[in-house]
Amino acid sequence: MAPDGSPESWPEIVIRPSSDADVAAMIAIYEHHIAKGVGDTGDFEEERLLPDDLKRRRKTMRKKRLPHLVAERNGEVAGYAYAVPFRKRPAYRYTLKHSIYVHHGHLHAGIGRRLLPALIEACAAGGYRQMIGYIDAANEASLRLHETCGFRRVGFLPSVGYKYGRWTDSVMVQCALGTGSADQPQPRAVPPEPVGL
Repeated sequence: MAPDGSPESWPEIVIRPSSDADVAAMIAIYEHHIAKGVGDTGDFEEERLLPDDLKRRRKTMRKKRLPHLVAERNGEVAGYAYAVPFRKRPAYRYTLKHSIYVHHGHLHAGIGRRLLPALIEACAAGGYRQMIGYIDAANEASLRLHETCGFRRVGFLPSVGYKYGRWTDSVMVQCALGTGSADQPQPRAVPPEPVGL
């Protein structure tokens, strides 16, 4: 470990663009989090994320030149992260919403600390200006990670989720990318090309 305890001290973690070969591992990570986080849904049936659906999403994201990254640790997919448009209307075209999922067997191994900065960098390089996230208010580790990476808490949504047999709150966080709102974005006819895709 580096003297400052930084995640760069874990060289076995490699951040790279996801591929179709990673789909099964990403679905397993996602399903574990959904099953663990939501629990008994009664008569509500969650639609499963199927391999072809994820492949189609990845293809759409590549066309829009949006990053979809995986963290590989010792040859295994240990987590993944991606960004999608915050809203579909043209006024919001420089703002993204992101998601990060870490394999339950690799928690507290620095996966999020490597994935989130890489995602931010790829989105900023693509010309995007803001990134939004929604975090369970009880997830202190994720809130700390986001604050460490430059996110600010900008909103609080009480009782918007229901899991573990109780209502949960969400915290909305936001991070400026590149120069943020300090200047005008460059007009472009096509979406930006993120780093690494």
